[in-house]
Amino acid sequence: MKRFLLITLTSLVALAGCHSFKKENVQPPTPLAKDFKPTLQVTRLWRTSVGDGAGVSGAPLRPAVVDGVLYADSTDGKLVAIDATSGKTLWSKSSRTHGWFGWGDKKRKDALYAGGPAVTGDLLAVGTLDGHVYGVNAKDGSPRWEAELNAEVLVSPVIVGDQVVVRTGDGRVYALDSATGQRRWVYDQGSVPLLSLRGNGQLLVANGVLFFGSDDGKLVALRLDNGSKLWEQKLSSGEGRTEIDRLNDVDGAILLDGATLYGAAYHGNLAAVDGPSGRPLWSHPFSSFGSLAVGGNAIFGVNDQSQVWAFDKNGGADMWKNDALKYRWLTGPAVQGNYVVVGDMEGYVHWLQTGDGALAARERLSKKAIRAQPLVVGDIVYVEDVEGRIGAYRLSAH
Repeated sequence: MKRFLLITLTSLVALAGCHSFKKENVQPPTPLAKDFKPTLQVTRLWRTSVGDGAGVSGAPLRPAVVDGVLYADSTDGKLVAIDATSGKTLWSKSSRTHGWFGWGDKKRKDALYAGGPAVTGDLLAVGTLDGHVYGVNAKDGSPRWEAELNAEVLVSPVIVGDQVVVRTGDGRVYALDSATGQRRWVYDQGSVPLLSLRGNGQLLVANGVLFFGSDDGKLVALRLDNGSKLWEQKLSSGEGRTEIDRLNDVDGAILLDGATLYGAAYHGNLAAVDGPSGRPLWSHPFSSFGSLAVGGNAIFGVNDQSQVWAFDKNGGADMWKNDALKYRWLTGPAVQGNYVVVGDMEGYVHWLQTGDGALAARERLSKKAIRAQPLVVGDIVYVEDVEGRIGAYRLSAH
């Protein structure tokens, strides 16, 4: 069985709580400037809470917003739909009350939701830590189908056409029938590293092709109709003296901009790859275990020391770097207008100018870590912490 190395914010925050930053190789977070003067006005529209959130699972729970409705879940069995503008709860379901949606043995454990829900039309699909995927009516939360897989699902599924595509922690990708949950095909990469970062990057589907980053440092392209591999491209060599040094997961989402794919690997590179052929276009040394973001002519990323970087998306040249939040164990970045937004291990949300990386604003969602990449929809950004608190923020210049 694959052994996971959990070096997520969960363990880092636990270290902070025990005042153990003085231990070797564990750096204290950079203190926030007390004389900071924001240049951007941030308005919090609402805040709510969904169950216990991710808790200590290490699952980066991230909500989804579709047609003005925010859908969210928690590892203690909560599944909710919320008006994305007002924060009003539209419906809420709990697997604690009736087992898994009331099906089967009532003594079975709760549905330990993970990764976040996916919604297309009236279908909501969500995976669990114990290897299940559920199809749910997005209008009212009523159950439709259940599929049992071989390993935990740590990232949200993707619904495309009449398929629900799901990735599991053992290196497999499944395509399920969106109407019944029946298995259509399985891609098995054959072997996974004995030691790996805990987590998986979001699946990307475009033009009949499924793209994802693997636990052994590769960008992989599969045919969506049958799961056969089209090509793969290495983003990290996996070289080093120890197993820790050889960790090279691609745990962030793969980005598509035009016909170009962008991805980054831990102990590896930020790379641009031609989508149709898999031909490498450029690469730049950059170690990251988070997702990237694209805005204008730039690719934004957070490295493994929580420094925020901007690169020219056409050639990979450095544009700027901000280390004011170093070791604050930031989320992957999102782009909100002319700003890059990230969350940190102490529940703060930070906005940086896309042009030069200067800090422009900060708000505090809670006192708990924010692990999932913020979600920008229109002019609102949604942020969720590890205990299920979700905040919605809108920007306006001073």
